[in-house]
Amino acid sequence: MMGIDSTWIETILLVLFVCLIIVFLWVMIWDSNRFVIRKYAFQSDRLKKNCRIVFLTDLHNKEYGIGNEKLLQAIGELAPDLILIGGDMLQAKPGVSFEKGAKLVLKCAEKYPVCYAFGNHEYRAGIYPETYGTMYQDYMKCFEESNVRFLNNESVSLQESGIRITGLNLDRQYYKRFGKRKLLEGYLSESIGKADRASFQILLAHNPEYFPDYAGWKPDLVLSGHVHGGVARIPGYKGLVSPALRPFPHYDGGLFEEYGSRMVVSRGLGMHTIPVRLFNPGEVVVIELETGTHAKQEGGEEASAHNQDGGAADV
Repeated sequence: MMGIDSTWIETILLVLFVCLIIVFLWVMIWDSNRFVIRKYAFQSDRLKKNCRIVFLTDLHNKEYGIGNEKLLQAIGELAPDLILIGGDMLQAKPGVSFEKGAKLVLKCAEKYPVCYAFGNHEYRAGIYPETYGTMYQDYMKCFEESNVRFLNNESVSLQESGIRITGLNLDRQYYKRFGKRKLLEGYLSESIGKADRASFQILLAHNPEYFPDYAGWKPDLVLSGHVHGGVARIPGYKGLVSPALRPFPHYDGGLFEEYGSRMVVSRGLGMHTIPVRLFNPGEVVVIELETGTHAKQEGGEEASAHNQDGGAADV
């Protein structure tokens, strides 16, 4: 009798385990092929008028619908005043096409002003021609006749809005795996000069690990990505691993505030080294900048979810 009871219990546990694996696989496939829209709002008396920004990052040449039509539809419905890109729209891998990422950026630029700061994939495609051939040159050539403004350690001021946008392109040593290298003293000021305290200063900085250093530069808002939300997330807690293969990254996604500066980390839209997402769908970030007292408002609201095959539903 005891043997029968033991076998029955083992069978139940095995069935439960298989069901759990199936659920995890289903969620992984689902989350790897959908994106959510996450909104944040900030106020500043240095803004001359309200501005809605859509922030895109880490597409890695992924496609949501043919020609990224679902992503473009969502952006169109948001009707932004400006699109900021935080890098890694392509996949720096020999022989891999960048067409999907380039076409999305070009489609956005047909309707909206676009400012684009590099991520580590654009950067390494440019500095390792022996590995990637002419990938970087070919990619940049796609934008020669567009109005995309690339910010490679450069800034642009939007006088009518009172906004200054600076794009930081970190050196390769600051993307090494397994260990974090300390940012050299004076690196930011030597690379991008000083922050503009007369304007609402936005810093596009792909790697969020250096937020304490960015905060010392005194931007009003840092927009970052790179970490992909930690690839897989423990619901209600954190992401599991960063692209540098460090567990439980602190800056994994969401809103952070340190030393008087704020940073929004997007969980990105695509995948590369670990090509899955679990409890961690792709993300389009919306930044609402509003004139008024310089203060933070509530942010991080998940507004809607979009499937790769076209469905959309309120969350």
